[in-house]
Amino acid sequence: MEEFSVLLVDDEEDFLRTIIKRLAKRGLKAQGASRGEQALAMLAEEPRDVVVLDVKMPGMDGLEVLKRIKTNWPNTEVIMLTGHASIDAAMEGMNCGAFDYLMKPADLEDLLYKLEDAYRKKCVNKSRQTPSPMNGEPA
Repeated sequence: MEEFSVLLVDDEEDFLRTIIKRLAKRGLKAQGASRGEQALAMLAEEPRDVVVLDVKMPGMDGLEVLKRIKTNWPNTEVIMLTGHASIDAAMEGMNCGAFDYLMKPADLEDLLYKLEDAYRKKCVNKSRQTPSPMNGEPA
């Protein structure tokens, strides 16, 4: 698996620690934040390739965090994590620019698959935005 950076945002700290360790064992650069505000501060310091974002959190909820990510870091892909009760919020997240969503508890293999897809999409979008060397313009 190609190494890329992932920020996991979830207020369930045991879940967060476990997933970060498991992703790191797979060669990903994974970090975590337990609140939306913390995640935004971390992204401001160092943008990430993909964010995995819980919908329901105290303080700033996942949808608000998603909107701010897409405003400030539009190339960062976001995967929403949701429980059965908040599937509508996950669908709203998709309408606001989330790449995809996963139901909790998320299976690690499903998460890895979606992370890889999200990272590939980011790379494709980035390559489309890079100007090509036409008419003497620098690349």
